[in-house]
Amino acid sequence: MINPNLRNVAIIAHVDHGKTTLVDEMLKQSGVYRENQSVVERVMDSNDLERERGITILAKNTAVTYGDVKINIVDTPGHADFGGEVERILKMVNGVILLVDAAEGPMPQTRFVLSRALELGHKVIIVINKIDRPDRRIDEVIDEILELLIDLNATDDQLESPILFCSARRGIASADQNAEGTDLRPLFETILSHIPAPEADYDQPFQMLVSALDYNEFVGRIAVGRIERGKLTQNQDIIVCNYHDDNTSKKLRASNIYEYDGLTKKAITEAYAGNIIAISGIGDITIGDTICDPNAPEPLPFVQISAPTMEMTFVVNDSPFAGREGKYVTSRNLRDRLLKETLKDVSLRVTETDSTDAFNVAGRGEMHLSILMENMRREGYEFAVSPPRILTREIDGVLCEPIERLVVDVPENSVGSVMEKMGVRKAEMVQMTPVGSRMKIEFLVPSRGLFGYRNEFLTDTRGEGIMASVFDRYEPFKGEVARRSTGSLVAFETGETNAYGLFNAQDRGALFVEAGVPVYEGMVIGVAPKAGDINVNVCKKKNLTNMRAAGSEESLRLVPVRKMSLEQCLEFLADDELLEVTPENLRLRKSILNNQDRAKYQNRIAKAKS
Repeated sequence: MINPNLRNVAIIAHVDHGKTTLVDEMLKQSGVYRENQSVVERVMDSNDLERERGITILAKNTAVTYGDVKINIVDTPGHADFGGEVERILKMVNGVILLVDAAEGPMPQTRFVLSRALELGHKVIIVINKIDRPDRRIDEVIDEILELLIDLNATDDQLESPILFCSARRGIASADQNAEGTDLRPLFETILSHIPAPEADYDQPFQMLVSALDYNEFVGRIAVGRIERGKLTQNQDIIVCNYHDDNTSKKLRASNIYEYDGLTKKAITEAYAGNIIAISGIGDITIGDTICDPNAPEPLPFVQISAPTMEMTFVVNDSPFAGREGKYVTSRNLRDRLLKETLKDVSLRVTETDSTDAFNVAGRGEMHLSILMENMRREGYEFAVSPPRILTREIDGVLCEPIERLVVDVPENSVGSVMEKMGVRKAEMVQMTPVGSRMKIEFLVPSRGLFGYRNEFLTDTRGEGIMASVFDRYEPFKGEVARRSTGSLVAFETGETNAYGLFNAQDRGALFVEAGVPVYEGMVIGVAPKAGDINVNVCKKKNLTNMRAAGSEESLRLVPVRKMSLEQCLEFLADDELLEVTPENLRLRKSILNNQDRAKYQNRIAKAKS
């Protein structure tokens, strides 16, 4: 049986191609808002970090009504590091809207999300967005999308996917690129005609795979998923089981059922197969569990999530300033918070180490882990992290490493420097395409080759370059890749920085700290222009004599310091350094703080290598 009055669709795209803006307009034009209701831009990005960074991190559910048909819409993340969100969400829908920028065309994440949708056999609606951009190249982008579909072994039906031309910002869509639309009606009509209605077997026992988790401080965890078969009524007895673990089955009761209605969840008394719903009252439910009728406990296999490719070590902060700024500072606090994150983030892996104060955390990329760190520091956690490292794999007896598909869009005069840097990082050029006065180049590069490269890339392209990457495959280890060509300026003693000490140190390199900032021995307070660390005394005060006044220090001219974000700090880290993360500060430091102990250790390493 098919439910003709229901559609389940996900919006997939590369980051910043306009998914959330399109959902905003779909909500407006479907009558979700009252006439006098104030409308917030990018309403689906409810997380503070999402609004600040302008990206979607967590998949969001909403629903609109067009005519007599209810359309469940899932807005998915576009950044490659949050691909785990995309992979599991696709299991809930029957089709996807592929959004592609009219100027940029398909990017790495476009390939990734589209391949997952095609593997599941989903119907595809192609939407060329931002058609009002002055640098649009619609015909070329259409050709690139078709080439991508062929490359991903799309079926004949998928190759014949309808194409719409849209400006999400203006809320218009058209089936003809030469005729400007007036609203999003063509998109709604295409969804109804092209995306199949879900099959609804109402007579079979209830079954639902948990694809996402929500949380409410009043009701606790909320399980989100699509009902595969049967129906569910309020307070019905249910059983929770897992396909990969036979010992997790437990009988419970569905205390509250919700369906999505616009931007809210509406309490309902019963729900039928095909609909996307949320269930509360199930204590320790997790993603990948199956909720069934107690008389037919049949767990569903969970969609295979791509394994993490990068790992960092989270350790309890042991710096001289430990415990001053954070609320949660113990190893128990750190462990509980990391394990809690794994319950809702299926791409994250947390493993314990030989030390009770250290935990290995594996994720999909630097941004994936930096978002976790930023959330933790805002919650009051204090900890330190190691430099990122890749996760290798042995395939057929050969040591292999993760390879990223990197696409850069750069001005023509920057191509040489980018090619040179990529060569040093063991990258292989796949394709080079001129786009107006710019060049679009595709590389296959080891994941570790991208550590710390983003800042260099922006410098080499004078801030005009665009780069994006996504995991592609594993290949045999490519050999050593140089990380950082610069050294660190390291604080010589513990104290407070002053203008005199900073003035003498700034000739050695670029500083990270201003005057009046507490520092400790072994703390990294700047970058040296050449390889090798330099110890500097930024706490040194000028000796006073009867010929000098203390106020003369005010006349010293200091160069403005370099302020670094969390991602920039992670990219900067050398192998023997840690990043101290607190609610108030980010401090780079050496793993061994004492200058003499660090020098002895480095001498031993040098002797061992020789």
